[in-house]
Amino acid sequence: MSDKNRAQGAQRSFFSTLAAIAWSFVGLRRKSDFDRDVTALNPIDVIMAGLIGVAVLIATLLGVVAFATR
Repeated sequence: MSDKNRAQGAQRSFFSTLAAIAWSFVGLRRKSDFDRDVTALNPIDVIMAGLIGVAVLIATLLGVVAFATR
């Protein structure tokens, strides 16, 4: 099987992309998972998941600050 066919057959869902991005935000990724992600993740899904992750992170931080300053 060629590399191109292997990469196309290994496309991951958007939710698995969200999980990969979430683990990356935390900083807990195994080398083997990273290597698999490099070949299987769709760049557009990674960008969208990253933006969603940043929005959730900012909303959480703002909520914690608002709660702490009451």
